[in-house]
Amino acid sequence: MRGRRLLAAAVAVVLALTGCGSPRAGGGAAGAEREADLRYGAAPAPGPDVTLQPDVVVVGGGGRSVRSVSADGLTWRLDAAARNADRLAPGKVMFVTGRGVGRVLDLAESGGDLLVTIGPVDITEVVRDGTFASRGLTLDDPVVHPAGEPSWAEEPPAPRGTFGRSRPVLAPAAPPTQPAPQRGGRGAAKAQGYQLYTSCCTDGVGAHFAYDDGGVRLVGTVTLTFTRPDASFHLEIGAGTVTRAELEIGGGFGIKVDFEGGISDGRNHKKVFPIPVDISFPIGHAAGIPLSFTVTQTLEVTTAFGARSGTVKGSGEYALAGKLGFGWADGRVGPRVTTSFQRRSSLLDSLTGVPVGVMGLLIRHGVRFTVGISAFLFTAGVYFELTTSYGATLGSALGAPYALCRGVGIGVRATFGVGYRILEPVVQVINKFLSLLTPSRAPAIPPIAATAGPSWHRDVYRNEEVVPSVPICGHAPR
Repeated sequence: MRGRRLLAAAVAVVLALTGCGSPRAGGGAAGAEREADLRYGAAPAPGPDVTLQPDVVVVGGGGRSVRSVSADGLTWRLDAAARNADRLAPGKVMFVTGRGVGRVLDLAESGGDLLVTIGPVDITEVVRDGTFASRGLTLDDPVVHPAGEPSWAEEPPAPRGTFGRSRPVLAPAAPPTQPAPQRGGRGAAKAQGYQLYTSCCTDGVGAHFAYDDGGVRLVGTVTLTFTRPDASFHLEIGAGTVTRAELEIGGGFGIKVDFEGGISDGRNHKKVFPIPVDISFPIGHAAGIPLSFTVTQTLEVTTAFGARSGTVKGSGEYALAGKLGFGWADGRVGPRVTTSFQRRSSLLDSLTGVPVGVMGLLIRHGVRFTVGISAFLFTAGVYFELTTSYGATLGSALGAPYALCRGVGIGVRATFGVGYRILEPVVQVINKFLSLLTPSRAPAIPPIAATAGPSWHRDVYRNEEVVPSVPICGHAPR
């Protein structure tokens, strides 16, 4: 039947941390409206200084018209009687709140409600003409939006030919919905078998991770440190084209990592996933468009443990830059990163363990700052992302009489632009779900793209160190 709802794998997610509860909005209609705005985003109210694209449908009622949102962010359950809801159709752009913006892929009715399946849109697919700017935004009161149990955070099924039962891509149950947001800057989630705890923004934004499948155990924390951050942005769109874009975040940035891992008859793995927690700072309406400053994180962990047993441990902290950002105008673009790299504590010096064979580990932590619309994977606007790679290699203790090799590699890369970016493995998962929505007799839902809008890359820092300096020792992984 057309418009079947998305189905997601059910995994229990710990959503409450000490000191973090549901926001209190107060009583009465005004309190209910504030709570709906906090949970689902504020309603758009386009003014005379902004022109939306002709296929954008502004659904009335804002968050009060939203019944629920699926954990993957694809399915929005709306009040079918909401103003302009009857104008929604595949191909149109739904704009119900600042967090609820997307290209309509499918529609279905469900007992007086409307189930709307959406995909990501570039901000220029929503706004045709408009200028949005603000300076001195203080990032000190975050609203944490946990996704809950999104399908794109689940472990993929095991490939054919492997032993054991693989996890199904879809579960025979209704899709789980997103939980209520939290105050306090902390959130918890699960992804790809990892337990995750995020934090922002007293002294930085980061994630603590833990993994244990009985054969491989890992625990660690990655943090982009800063103090009292603030942000400024400027975005001009004319005739559906970005003509000027600027984003700057100040706060004195650094990077910090600590980890401990081991293997005992286990199997190596490579996990790449977005952390399913949005950290949002509502900006308010700019020309009637509700914008937010959103912080999201990604994590990649690759183990390269070359023995049946062994351990590795390390930590390091480095000062990086005074501010982060970029500017684009008149066809010219450039990063605005005031680099001031300094070693506060050495990852190389701290690297220890009991390696029966070579112990290699790569941890890649991405932090993206976005000023824009929509939520989770679909957040679109002006963004700056900093990705830090930590590689560590500890040589076999069996070679210690000759040399116990230790090596580290650190790389920091900036990606910036206007639009949206989704990890390729995640796009594949989402497109798999979308392909199951429409029966064979109806037109297939087109696959979503991993990126939209212009983007650029720059290396901020890169270095490798290996000790001792003897031929038997190689280089750390990049």
